[in-house]
Amino acid sequence: MKLLKTLFCGMLLVAMVTMLGCQEGNDTATGTGQSGLGRITGQVVNPLEGAYLYVYKQGMDLYGPAYVVSEATGADGQFDLQLPDGEYVLVVRKRQNGEAAGPVVAGDHKSEFIKLSVRGDQSALTLVAPVKIGDSRRLTKDAEKTKTGISGRILNADGEPVMDARVHIYDHVQMSERPKFVSEKTGPDGRYLILLPEGGTYYLAARDKFGGPPKLGDLYGRYDQGTIEPSAVVVRDGEVLQQIDITVTKVW
Repeated sequence: MKLLKTLFCGMLLVAMVTMLGCQEGNDTATGTGQSGLGRITGQVVNPLEGAYLYVYKQGMDLYGPAYVVSEATGADGQFDLQLPDGEYVLVVRKRQNGEAAGPVVAGDHKSEFIKLSVRGDQSALTLVAPVKIGDSRRLTKDAEKTKTGISGRILNADGEPVMDARVHIYDHVQMSERPKFVSEKTGPDGRYLILLPEGGTYYLAARDKFGGPPKLGDLYGRYDQGTIEPSAVVVRDGEVLQQIDITVTKVW
């Protein structure tokens, strides 16, 4: 009886080890080791160093904050990241200033938008991100000379001017879409001026970083008049509205 029991335990142990080995082999084959995850690898040619791969879920704003952003590519242009199963849109961007967020302007690199289905396997991609030639984004320095605009100062919590910050102008109170206009960086006096093509109702935010949602440590503030929601700024055609000051504080 003891012999039978010993033989049974031995056979059970061998079966468990065999099952474990098969499971490990399956994990290695998928390249993920986790159910419901796919692995995206590849290269941005020729190769392109310092580029980021931006991954958006289907239906997301392709010019807003991404669902996933890869690490910057190295000298070999290689990237490697994991994604849950699903439908995505990918784009490669490389900005001359080296930042991971912000508008893509002339001289930066940008790929076409690429649709991708992830189903728990590994996909190898070769992506091309040519240099952008034109740029239609309206910064203050690019705006046509008009007599319509908004001016003021960006201040910290102590009422002191903030240097190297920008004002972002939106036409919706949610302020969740891309800004319609962005000012130049403020100087030592914290002053800004944005020229607008026409009057209208606008909502303003100020920050020291360009693009993406505010992160911990960033300076950020919205124009309001003591209300929880941002206050609307109504500008008439032919008017430069003055003394629209915005206070920024560190995001914690």
